[in-house]
Amino acid sequence: MGKEHDKIDIILSLNMAIASIAFPLVNIAQQTRQAASKLAILSTTAKNQAILAIAAALASSKLEILQANAADCQASVVEGIAPALYKRLQLDENKLKDAIAGVKDVAKLEDPVGQVQVHREIDTGLILKRVTCPLGVLGVIFEARPEAAIQIISLAIKSGNGVILKGGKEAVRSCEAIVKIVKQGLVGTGVSPDVVQLLTTRAEILELLQLDKYVDLIIPRGSNSFVRFVQENTRIPVLGHADGICHLYVDVAADIEKAIAITVDAKTQYPAACNAIETLLVHSSIAGNFLPQVVAALQAKQVELRGDERTLQITPQILGAEAADWETEYSDLILSIKIVDSLEQAIAHIQEYGSRHTEAIVTENLDTAASFQALVNAAGVYHNCSTRFADGFRYGLGAEVGISTQQMPPRGPVGLEGLITYKYQMNGNGHIVASYNGENAKSFTHRDLK
Repeated sequence: MGKEHDKIDIILSLNMAIASIAFPLVNIAQQTRQAASKLAILSTTAKNQAILAIAAALASSKLEILQANAADCQASVVEGIAPALYKRLQLDENKLKDAIAGVKDVAKLEDPVGQVQVHREIDTGLILKRVTCPLGVLGVIFEARPEAAIQIISLAIKSGNGVILKGGKEAVRSCEAIVKIVKQGLVGTGVSPDVVQLLTTRAEILELLQLDKYVDLIIPRGSNSFVRFVQENTRIPVLGHADGICHLYVDVAADIEKAIAITVDAKTQYPAACNAIETLLVHSSIAGNFLPQVVAALQAKQVELRGDERTLQITPQILGAEAADWETEYSDLILSIKIVDSLEQAIAHIQEYGSRHTEAIVTENLDTAASFQALVNAAGVYHNCSTRFADGFRYGLGAEVGISTQQMPPRGPVGLEGLITYKYQMNGNGHIVASYNGENAKSFTHRDLK
């Protein structure tokens, strides 16, 4: 089976090499931009019809997608894929069903394009508007998760953007099947199939990063090292996050049963996700009661636990934590535990080691919760709920193109609002700036209009 997959990979590489000679990436980018310029002025109804056509095409071809994914999974096992990456790669019927439901949800969302944010009279007959518009062309590079392609495509079309996708090599068959089916679904709609393109080789990533004339935003989704590589090798704006080191702090005033349930969910519901917790911080006053119970619950879920010295004194059956554990994104069933003496210590640890992704506190003290949420610098700061809620679908965004931990917006799960910009439109009747200068200068009215 390994040799057979090697043959398939060689054939795919040769086909891509031949295609790149005949139709280089710059031409693909130009084609995408041309199609995107037409999509940008398409009506909401036409875009929604195209999105629903994609959902229908995916649903009717789900067997083809699942078979392609099974082949990807089988090949990845032979190549020794990491367990966390394999988990992301797997696309079962339930995941695919959820992804298709997400596409339909995007069709229900308000169109972000053409919204008038500012409507102002500058002077009589001189009117200014600030109107939302698409970015243009998105370049989205992601590892493993093939359903990400489905989410990204639907959001790109709804926001009027073209998209060039590059999935991880481990998901090449899945992504090819998905993009082929999406393009088939778009035939006969008002949206050109050319708004969606797929790259399949690593060499194309570097070329994509140089296309600042045609690509307006790069969204990398992958490992810390990969995201940093993208950020350091392009002049195109980059939206993304390098790390997903999330914490849960169990306060002195925590409800123990609630804290155990939240801890187990935040670590084990999907440990490969970037919003799963990697470190559990526990107030020393409740550690003796809480730790034995939460350790038992986590070990029942096969979680490997690593604790600091104070934690080991209470639960000596777990492993000792090393200094590197506090700054490691495990993306696996591994959790580090540290005892702290105060809210301030917990926040200090988070500020030192956190990645500004998602942080949470469990407490029944509302003042403590408010202080935590005000002082912790992260895209998501939660009280009495799992960090796993940091997700575009769960936020009601329909889906997400990625997570951003940067200070400037968009921040957190990025949906439609992160894929648009705006332009200022001004309409006058022979108005000139000279009229508003000098001794007899006219005055601006600067009156906001409804």
